[in-house]
Parts: sequence; structure tokens; C-alpha cells
Amino acid sequence: MRFTLRQLEYFIAAGETGSITLASERIHISQPSISTAISHLEKELGVQLFIRHHAQGLSLTSAGRDLLREAKNVIAQAEGLYNLASETSGQVRGTLSLGCMVTLAPMLVPELSHSFTSAFPDAQIHYFEGNQEELTEALRRSEIDVGITYDLHVPEDISFVPLASLPPHVVVSENHPFARHSAISLEDLVNEPMILLDLPLSREYFLALFMKEGLQPQIAARSAHHEVVRTMVANGYGYTLLNVRPRSEQALDGRRVVRVRLSGDHRPMKVGVATLKQLSKSRLVEAFEMHCKAFVSDSYIPGMVAPALDRRTKISGA
Repeated sequence: MRFTLRQLEYFIAAGETGSITLASERIHISQPSISTAISHLEKELGVQLFIRHHAQGLSLTSAGRDLLREAKNVIAQAEGLYNLASETSGQVRGTLSLGCMVTLAPMLVPELSHSFTSAFPDAQIHYFEGNQEELTEALRRSEIDVGITYDLHVPEDISFVPLASLPPHVVVSENHPFARHSAISLEDLVNEPMILLDLPLSREYFLALFMKEGLQPQIAARSAHHEVVRTMVANGYGYTLLNVRPRSEQALDGRRVVRVRLSGDHRPMKVGVATLKQLSKSRLVEAFEMHCKAFVSDSYIPGMVAPALDRRTKISGA
């Protein structure tokens, strides 16, 4: 055999995304490396795997679709060998496919993954970012082994282990009149322009906070990108409601935002580890879950102001 499992992994990423660029972003490998791997496979196997469309990505040929299915089986079998060896030897090794909620990933994934692979040098982590619905489907299709996400409408077939609670709060620009308040109610906000984080289940969560109080927010703009929402708020377009608490108070354009406590009793979002119930957990998955339990709590969350610390700050400043 004159091709490698790694080349098959590159091919699978390109086949599933339909793009060398997206495959590169997904598996964090350079585009030339992926292109070279695909060319090598085509030459070695004597078949054309993709049709190249100028500026429109790739589409699989009939042979490419067949090979994609078999390549995924080969990789799964190889991972099974690693898992079997790990179970037998007691070692934690192999490749973990980790999915993370897109709003949490920039803060959680770097520190959490680095600390895990430092503790277990024979383990590797491949990343996937998505919204709540995308992570659930990725678990069901076995595209990821573990998801770090919220407890929003967790389906019956998904196991969810909570790690930390994130209450909602208000974010405004530093020049907004509300920036000087210690707390703001939903009734205070109802006539102000709202910039809504427009992600599946997340948007329903935020809108439900108002519905519970019999209120209707004035939505001025929407975005599925957390940093776009923060930057619009920093530029004075309106306020937003969020649960994540980045340590930085600056938006990406350098302007400052201010986080203000939302008064009242509101359901927090809980960050946790999600896995598919019907699959038995490998030693690698179990080790990562235990690592998350030890590393993420109300007292400490990588990249964020921890809820417990935030509560102490509010009390001492009251």
C-alpha cells in the first residue's frame, strides 16, 4: 500500500466539505498538503476522485463517492485498533474528534485541548465548530466523538454532563447610558434596539426570556457571529444579551463593551460535555470527559470570566 491513513483523512475532509479551503480550516492542515494528498491518491489508485470547479470548489466523481465511503470505514477501523490497544495497555491515545459550540470555541478549545494533549502526549484532537443543531447531528453521524455545548433542548439520545452555569447578562457600549448601571431589567431594555445573536436554539433562548415576562424586544439587527454582535454593540447600534463572558472587554475593532448584570431570575445556559448515548465510551473519550470536569467549573472556565468570580466581584462592588 503506497498511500497513508493521513492522506485518506485529508481526502475525507475535502470530500465532506467540497472544498480544499474548507477542508484546510476543518482539519487545520495547509491547502497544498491536502491537494498533494488527493493528487497522490488519484495517481496511486488510477481514478479521478474530484471534478474541480473554478472558484466553486470540488464535487466527487462516482469513483470518489465510493472511495469516500470505504475510506471512512478504513479510518474507523484504524481508530478501533488504537482504541483496542488503549483499552488493553491502559494508555490514553488516538485521535479525538471534538465539536464545540461556535460561541464557546475561541475561548474554551485552545487552552482545554492544549492541556489535554500535554497530559496525554499520544492523543490528538481534531476540531469542529458549529451551532447546537449541527453538533447534535455530528454526534449522531459519528463525525465527532464529543461535543462541548449548552443544555438547550438536549435530545433523548444525547448524554449531557453539565460543567458550569452561565447566566444571561446585558452587553452595551461604554458610552451607553446603561453602562453606568449596576443592573438592568428586561423591562428597561424592551424599547431599546437589540442586536440578536441569531443561532438555532440560542435565539429562542434569548427571546423566551422576554416572552416569560410578557415583553417583546425591538430587534434592530441579527447575526450568527458572536463577534459581529459584540462589535455592533461596541459601535452603539444597540444592546445584546449573551451568556459567554470573554475576559477581553474589547470588540474586534478595538472599541470597548461593558457587561451589566441582568436583574431578575432567569434560566442560565449550562455548558457541558455531550456524547451519543448508544455508543460506549472509549478510554480516550472518558479521559477527555474527566479532563473537562477537572478543568471547567463555575470557578474556572478557560478564556472566560468565571461565574463564581463574577458573582464575588458584583457582591464586593455593591
